[in-house]
Amino acid sequence: MKPIVLVVAGHVTRDAVPALCAELETLLSGPGAPVPDGAPPAPPGPVECDVGGVDRPGLALVEAVARLALITRRSGRQLVLRRVGPELQGLLDLVGLADVVGLGEPGERGESGEPVRVPGA
Repeated sequence: MKPIVLVVAGHVTRDAVPALCAELETLLSGPGAPVPDGAPPAPPGPVECDVGGVDRPGLALVEAVARLALITRRSGRQLVLRRVGPELQGLLDLVGLADVVGLGEPGERGESGEPVRVPGA
């Protein structure tokens, strides 16, 4: 199954959040992989959100991440953030979202060279 990838770049404002949510809902409602007769459906994989191109992460981006995580969770998947910079990492830690979304993959290194935490890993 091809992973769903949402790229968030530029300066994220509160006005942009509904469009990001609509884009994710469109990606989630796309056609899935066909399932052979009698085979159990494959469990849904995570939704990857690349935030490496975001300028000046702020509370609007945190709101976007929270809403994207909720949409993803309602679809039975988990939101995994990729290329999380130290400023966004700090904001996610501050509001408690770092424990709700996945941050990278086991062994992946953040910009500081430190391992990126993955909940449940």
